[in-house]
Amino acid sequence: MIYPKSIAVLIEQFQKFPSVGPKSAQRMAFHLLRMPKDEVEKFAVTIIEAKENTKTCEICFNLSSSSPCEICSSTNRDHSTICVVSESKDLIAIEKTNEYRGLYHVLQGLISPMDGIGADDIRIKELLGRLTNEEVKEVILALSPSVEGEATSLYLTKLIKPFGIKVSRIAFGLPVGADLEYADEITIAKAIEGRHEI
Repeated sequence: MIYPKSIAVLIEQFQKFPSVGPKSAQRMAFHLLRMPKDEVEKFAVTIIEAKENTKTCEICFNLSSSSPCEICSSTNRDHSTICVVSESKDLIAIEKTNEYRGLYHVLQGLISPMDGIGADDIRIKELLGRLTNEEVKEVILALSPSVEGEATSLYLTKLIKPFGIKVSRIAFGLPVGADLEYADEITIAKAIEGRHEI
């Protein structure tokens, strides 16, 4: 079916979202077109405001409304432990468990040579810079058990061990190939409780 150009462009934009194929994009576009104009305007403003008001924390690289973020600024967190995650969505999944009280470091990706992503393309240098602080006693690697997660974990372990800091990894209570954001809170909590030194 040939759509008017404005609808075709809208469908194309929706297809840029992860896991959204042509049919889902078409459904979203037509749903948006059926919405009242004031609702569409509110939706558009909300997207723009989220983009404008979201910052990246200068310490941990988590998405936040301020920098440093609320977690890095908190005096109630355990500053001797840093949990390394791939993306902010993984941090949120761990926070939902209420089991972990330390700090975080968001790599903003994983090492993936197939995708052209090397160690210099993610926030590894910044993590190593944080480890010069004598307060840090343990780094927990909370990376998905995928090929990329494994490669990144091994690389980080080799870099962190010379600092004399304990390196642990969350337990494999999570299925291999799964993403943290889709795991339930109990599974993630058990994985954190059962972490082991590498």
